[in-house]
Amino acid sequence: MSVDTSDPKPISAVSAGQQVAIFKRGDWWRTVVLSLFWLGAILPMVMAFFISFKTLSQFARQPFILTSPLHWENYDLAWQVVQQFILNSLIISSVTVIGVLLCASLSAYAFGILDFPGRHILFYMVLTLMMVPSALTLIPSFVLVKDLRLLNTYWAMILPWIASGQVFAMFILRTFFESLPKELFDAARIDGASEWQSYWRIALPLSKSMLGVAAILNILGTWNNLIWPFLTVTRQDLLPLTPGLWTYQTANFTRYGLMMAGILIGSIPLVILFIFTSRWFVAGLTSGAIKV
Repeated sequence: MSVDTSDPKPISAVSAGQQVAIFKRGDWWRTVVLSLFWLGAILPMVMAFFISFKTLSQFARQPFILTSPLHWENYDLAWQVVQQFILNSLIISSVTVIGVLLCASLSAYAFGILDFPGRHILFYMVLTLMMVPSALTLIPSFVLVKDLRLLNTYWAMILPWIASGQVFAMFILRTFFESLPKELFDAARIDGASEWQSYWRIALPLSKSMLGVAAILNILGTWNNLIWPFLTVTRQDLLPLTPGLWTYQTANFTRYGLMMAGILIGSIPLVILFIFTSRWFVAGLTSGAIKV
């Protein structure tokens, strides 16, 4: 029996050869299309970054390329305005996501793990709330918040967002809980664990990726919400970031550098959030639990 003693091809060479083969097969157009999509997604941020260093006269002459001198003071002035808006958004989004995850995970555990009469009917009744357009609930929600005397408070935004945000979170968590082996919870009950212990020590630790997906999507929804804060809050010092930036843009309509600097500063917390939670987010999306 002869043994092949020839040197194996380097991994880099094999990868290069595979790439050439892909282009020869005609799959090059996929790379081109994806590159165009990536360019279309990143180009507005690059343009906003360039504009953030400009004065009005620089923007009028050359709006979309860097010009000298760079006006770093735009970021200092914008930070003095948006820091309160960012703090408000951090408070509101943090409390909201904690409330959503707690309520949704408890409901999802009941619908996915516990066996009681009518649980499927109740689940689909709750699921129908996802079909209701949010615009139809604006007036009833506003009347409810007004009757509870919560206008011009953080709770006017937190409580309705907890109520509306937990439906989708419960849907993906319940689907994940149903995929877990039932024998795991049966063994815990035999060992004397209560339902609360099974929920806290088994279900939650196994669903970290799903909780991460629900948390990121919920934070994005509350962080970028524009209409509801304008309906329930008139005090400038309570506005979250998105409506705060809108009022800032209205007050500085022709100061494009300041506007872009404020927008970029306001996007930093979400970028940091995704950097530290992207592993959970991708794991949750690829685990097969988000499905109908």
